[in-house]
Amino acid sequence: MHKKTLGSSILSAIIYVIMILWALCVLYPLVWSVFGSLKDNQQFLLKMPWSLPEWPLLWENFANVWTNYNVGTYFMNSLIVTIVSTVLALLLSSTTAYVIARFRFKGSQALYNLYLASMMIPLILGLIPLFFLLTDLHLSNTLFGLILVYTAMNVSFGVFVLVGFFKTLPKELDESASIDGSSDYGVFFRIMLPLARPGLISVGIMNVLNIWNEYVMGTVLVNDPSKYTLPIGIAVMQAEMQYRTEWGPLFAGLLLSIIPVLVVYFIFQRQITSGMVAGAVK
Repeated sequence: MHKKTLGSSILSAIIYVIMILWALCVLYPLVWSVFGSLKDNQQFLLKMPWSLPEWPLLWENFANVWTNYNVGTYFMNSLIVTIVSTVLALLLSSTTAYVIARFRFKGSQALYNLYLASMMIPLILGLIPLFFLLTDLHLSNTLFGLILVYTAMNVSFGVFVLVGFFKTLPKELDESASIDGSSDYGVFFRIMLPLARPGLISVGIMNVLNIWNEYVMGTVLVNDPSKYTLPIGIAVMQAEMQYRTEWGPLFAGLLLSIIPVLVVYFIFQRQITSGMVAGAVK
């Protein structure tokens, strides 16, 4: 028994050491970016790139990149596209998942399988058709066209996750609400949707991460600089610097793109964990 306890303690210690090393590897680039955003080019070129920033700290790099490099415009575009696309994707995926899970009709399983199959198609294959489709609809180089594309991209995943939640909810809830005179819409929005909150939060966070960091679709479908999202804007900013890269503002722009994602994760980390675990069990 003593040997077994000693072996498990050693194994636990090894696992903790590995986890700590992994956490340091993940945090190091973030800390290095923070240090880099507070330096000027002279500190990067004349000293070690990973050295601590000198005093006074150059907080003006954030104001510089926000105004002079139009990061403020890119940030607002990303914010609008992410919020609207996430809300629309959640609305469409939740209603579709509810119908598939709670109503039996011919072709319901085939419809569900169709959504699952669409998740296996690489997004790169849809670039050219989407480009010509948005051009024909006069939606290219618009935030609205980008919102429609991002919404459609994330509906399938939401359906996949939320169908499991709705299937496990007791059918007596539907019947009791119907007897009380509630319509199908009332049952869904007043009873079923609040009960599926863990799944909605998990799906919503995944959608936010995917949309906020998306680069390829935005690059192809949007060519107007005033409509660029943050990932595209930072890449354009680096290209515009050409032969003299302003490392401080560049790292500041990167941090401005990371901070909203970190804030969302820290706020909803418990809901994300509980939602994913509940979805896995169900």
